[in-house]
Amino acid sequence: MNGRIVIFGFGAVGRATASLLRSKGYEILVAQRNRPADLPIGANFVGCDVLDANAVQAAVDGATQIVLAVGFPYEGKVWREAWPRAMTNVLAACEMSKARMVFLDNLYLYGPQRAPLTETMSLTDYGVKPKVRAEVTRLWLDASRAGRVRVAAIRASDFYGPHVLLSHLGEAAFGAIAKGKASSLIAPPDTLHDFAYVPDIARAIVTLLDAPDDVYGQAWHVPTAPTRTPRQILALGATALGKPLKISALPLFLLPILGLASPFMREFSEMRFQWDRPYHVDSAKFASRFWSDATPFEVGAAETARSFAGT
Repeated sequence: MNGRIVIFGFGAVGRATASLLRSKGYEILVAQRNRPADLPIGANFVGCDVLDANAVQAAVDGATQIVLAVGFPYEGKVWREAWPRAMTNVLAACEMSKARMVFLDNLYLYGPQRAPLTETMSLTDYGVKPKVRAEVTRLWLDASRAGRVRVAAIRASDFYGPHVLLSHLGEAAFGAIAKGKASSLIAPPDTLHDFAYVPDIARAIVTLLDAPDDVYGQAWHVPTAPTRTPRQILALGATALGKPLKISALPLFLLPILGLASPFMREFSEMRFQWDRPYHVDSAKFASRFWSDATPFEVGAAETARSFAGT
């Protein structure tokens, strides 16, 4: 891997990716609207709104690779406008600069499924947010198949990790345990569900950045530890802190009702298909080409819990 790597977005995964790349000595440029207070030593920053095509092009100029790890407010009406526009801007910049791109994606684009999720599943037309993610996937796939860009998508299940606040297993879950309070879940605590550890997601992104061109033009699933339930995972964190595990879970059937008064609950209700059944992610494709030793929950849950406890 040579040359500058531009990272769009400095959320949990963008931050972990930037730190990992800097630890390996790579030149990175973080691009987002506001300068992060915890930018890694040696990293550069440029103010950039990913919805501004000219700003995106300026940020990408001179880069050899790009990581697109942005997020938008969890609102369908925002996603309908912002995601296609952001992807179009970044693809245009990649085409002009000849930079490769790794796109951090989620699993919404498959829609409701009962079988383990694989990269070969059809793109969904379900709902608002899943349909939008399918639409932006078609944008990069079409550009890639036309030979205009080199893009690889790394798709991750719901994630968790040290200092990750906005997650099902974030501040309201592990953070509550650290304070001796009950974890609050908007999901069944005893349904099997795959979770991706943020350091593993960053490792997978860097793996694709290091990989040859033949891995581009396609999607890859991040390996996860063997499937557990939220209760089992949180119990590992509670044990690490010597705290009792208490859980308060919101029944899924209440989401549509609560959505009448709460915009967030209304948005989350659309995605309840991810939680009303066992949710498994098949990462055999990635494992057969790269690595499969995802961080065990015994390690990840303990580290996450300790981060919220400040130990």
